[in-house]
Amino acid sequence: MAFLDRLDKNIAKLEKRIEKEEDKIAQLEEKYSSKKITKAKMNIEKRKIYDKIKSMKARVQTLKGLTVREKQHQEEKAEEKKKKEEEKLKKKEKKREEK
Repeated sequence: MAFLDRLDKNIAKLEKRIEKEEDKIAQLEEKYSSKKITKAKMNIEKRKIYDKIKSMKARVQTLKGLTVREKQHQEEKAEEKKKKEEEKLKKKEKKREEK
């Protein structure tokens, strides 16, 4: 569970960073509308920020995929453990019946 918790924390951090980057875009557009920066400058900065956002979203998707795989892996482990326990019980019952 610790691994899943760390993945969830990382996903949350990345999502917060994405929101911050989107706020930066809004600030850039406000600066442009108040004529503090040129349209070219705004577009250059905006493109840089969109690239960052795109890479962070890709990381988020990767981490979400990892969480799904890890959950499946844990479920498979639990099923295997349950099967082993059932087999042990069956063997014990057979030994008791033989005696």
